[in-house]
Amino acid sequence: MDIIQKPIITEKMNQMGEKMSRYGFIVNKRANKIQIKNAVEELYEVEVIAVNTMNYGGKAKSRATKSGYIPGRTNAFKKAIVTLAEGQSIDFYSNI
Repeated sequence: MDIIQKPIITEKMNQMGEKMSRYGFIVNKRANKIQIKNAVEELYEVEVIAVNTMNYGGKAKSRATKSGYIPGRTNAFKKAIVTLAEGQSIDFYSNI
């Protein structure tokens, strides 16, 4: 099972990473905290202290086009906030 789908790279998450060593990831909906911790430690070679998870449900969205009203929905996802040990960090920009 592919646990980590992608990192969250936003201004708020960058500030949390610099100040508190916390990083965000979009993860598989079925992954638990232990699996997320092991995946981050293996992938980035860091020590994880804590994992907090949040489940987001999809929102109902709609748009009006020339051909009429089109209802739709955004995807549901699970977000994990990972706290690293003192003095450790993850550099998402090193592979660019």
